[in-house]
Amino acid sequence: MRIAVVGATGNVGIALLRALATEERVTSVVGIARRRPQTTFAKTEWASADIAKDDLAPLFAGADCVVHLAWAIQPSHDRNATWLTNVHGSRRVFEAAAAAAVPAVVYASSVGAYSRGPKDRGVDESWPTDGIPTSFYSRDKAEVERILDAFERDNPALRVVRLRPSLIFQRAMGTEVKKLFTGRLVPHRLLAPRRIPLVPDTPGLCFQVTHSDDVADAYRRAIVSDVRGPFNIAAEPVLDPDRLAELFGARKVRVPSGLLRGIVAATWRARLQPTPEGWVDMGLQTPLLDTTRARTELGWEPKVDAAAALLELAHGFHQGAQAPTPPLAT
Repeated sequence: MRIAVVGATGNVGIALLRALATEERVTSVVGIARRRPQTTFAKTEWASADIAKDDLAPLFAGADCVVHLAWAIQPSHDRNATWLTNVHGSRRVFEAAAAAAVPAVVYASSVGAYSRGPKDRGVDESWPTDGIPTSFYSRDKAEVERILDAFERDNPALRVVRLRPSLIFQRAMGTEVKKLFTGRLVPHRLLAPRRIPLVPDTPGLCFQVTHSDDVADAYRRAIVSDVRGPFNIAAEPVLDPDRLAELFGARKVRVPSGLLRGIVAATWRARLQPTPEGWVDMGLQTPLLDTTRARTELGWEPKVDAAAALLELAHGFHQGAQAPTPPLAT
């Protein structure tokens, strides 16, 4: 099999290239990114392209599967730029895959595509994917889901898979998290993983985390398996204020959701940090994920639990860890 990976230098992309390097059924990979890295992977050749404007069909020629991972979170103050990559770019990836007669597309959706849902149980893949209206990330994910619905109807012979993972972390994301989410507001060198003094005890603060390598394994399985449709991807345990306080050796402090949202909104508007308040809304409102389908149909099981993945990220944040690729560099 020849695989085209769009967004190959991101958090999941690098992990997927590692996974495909040892997959016997994969013979070659073209890693596509806006900036070509110096890093090499077995079976992988690199190509540079901007999905919002460049001709993608020639890069997909001869591929047995296109994996679409490319997504922009920043610049959060420029919605035109992020929409062009996320929504317009995704449409162009799907159209190019059809034009190149690629038989399969695997798309990186997200828990963020889901509408508001429960925090006391997991939902399966039939939960509505209308997003959280106040989050641009969530709105874009929901809009691409609708684009993919139409794409599937228009191309019934083409196998389409959507993975909807939880938050995805690894140690090498330390620098990336600072750049994308905290900016100058949080001094990473002063934030030791086991010495975080406080965690917010906010209603609805309940989420799942999956290690990048485990998410990459789910993509690998989706690529080589004859499956279609959406799959939730998340590791256990569910992380809430009690577990976070225990994990970080911190004290819980009651913080109303409105106050937390207001602080994030004010610091974002003042450009003290790059994360708008919609991320708070998405974090407090998106549902927990039931991963039964991935476990039964893909045979997927995470090797790293959620707490360990979050702690690994915390260590990477403290140490300024980064992956050896241009988008993940400072």
